[in-house]
Amino acid sequence: MVETLSLKEARRIALAAQGFGSARPAGPIGTARLMRTTAGLGLHQIDSVNVLARAHYLPLFSRLGDYDRTLLERAAWGRPRRLFEYWAHEASLLPLELHPLLRWRMERADRGEGMWQRMRAFAGERRSEAMAVLERITAEGPLAASDFRQEKGRSGWWEWTDAKVALEWLFWAGHVTTDTRRNSFERVYDLTERVIPKDILALPTPAKDEAQRELLDRAARALGVATAADLRDYFRLKPEANPRIAELGEEGRLIPVKVEGWRQPAFLHSEARRPRRVDPAALLVPFDPLIWERSRAERLFGIRYRIEIYTPPEKRVHGYYVLPFLCGEGIVARVDLKADRQTGALRVQGAFAEPGAPAEAPERLAGELNLMARWLGLDGVAVGERGDLSAALRALLSA
Repeated sequence: MVETLSLKEARRIALAAQGFGSARPAGPIGTARLMRTTAGLGLHQIDSVNVLARAHYLPLFSRLGDYDRTLLERAAWGRPRRLFEYWAHEASLLPLELHPLLRWRMERADRGEGMWQRMRAFAGERRSEAMAVLERITAEGPLAASDFRQEKGRSGWWEWTDAKVALEWLFWAGHVTTDTRRNSFERVYDLTERVIPKDILALPTPAKDEAQRELLDRAARALGVATAADLRDYFRLKPEANPRIAELGEEGRLIPVKVEGWRQPAFLHSEARRPRRVDPAALLVPFDPLIWERSRAERLFGIRYRIEIYTPPEKRVHGYYVLPFLCGEGIVARVDLKADRQTGALRVQGAFAEPGAPAEAPERLAGELNLMARWLGLDGVAVGERGDLSAALRALLSA
């Protein structure tokens, strides 16, 4: 018979799998602990918004607390390199060991498959132009899009110059990768063989089915319990990967289960922890893997969460850059945050309680806000007027 999990059990399993099943480390965070946490998550999504801190830094803060961000920067862009950039769940930082598992995606991109139309041209009729860009990088060393003289693209993420589009195709196809980031987080590209360690490049390239099966297994470990759609979404796999889920079930790595209130069948990873209680307190960036799949967040926590960056200000419900607050086994509040670096304040522009928020939520949230301000090198927390939690937070933080 298929086991049925209560929603509370599923939530605890998911929280433990995501690194929220135990207390934060008491002492300083070193590279080894940071890499263990990263390996457990599988990736950190990269996003350009910097109103608080860039997205890839925040999941580690949520799980580890006040860690040194330069540890992640050295792992990603320093020496020895421990992470690499690629398209996994959107643009991502990933452990080097995943490089072979994504080569099928690079090969597909090299053929012009699975990408935007404008980029696809550089795999076909404009390939010679992309190869000229690659030859220049080969001869001159690492280059950014701004190093190529040509007409400027219009403002906006999708209005790239031709050079930028060619570079991004080369990146997607695995010919180049990110050497470092500079200025306002601009990607600097170099030949993959000059960036990725030789021992990683020498690893055998698995067949696509084998690679997808391993990616799904890693997704299942990171999620604990998940639907097929949840598993595929983690590394952005298409429904063609569904037979690999069935194979993992046949191998005993995925156990079919039912979850209370979920309409879709679910799968429990065979090594998932099943704690009786978890009690984290953490602010969650919109791109945190615990909540980035919004329908899953709603199934787990009963919270309908949407990022409102692209919503006109007058139509926003909670604010521009809103972080859900995880407290105990639920998401109990949301806060609209901004790092005001000119005044040295972490600004809480709005603070809103979720229905049924526990009495200790304001105090624990105040503690997390103080911790975040210290981690960001800010002098303190300033709370605005918006939201039903603002008055309580002001009183706690002023005290």
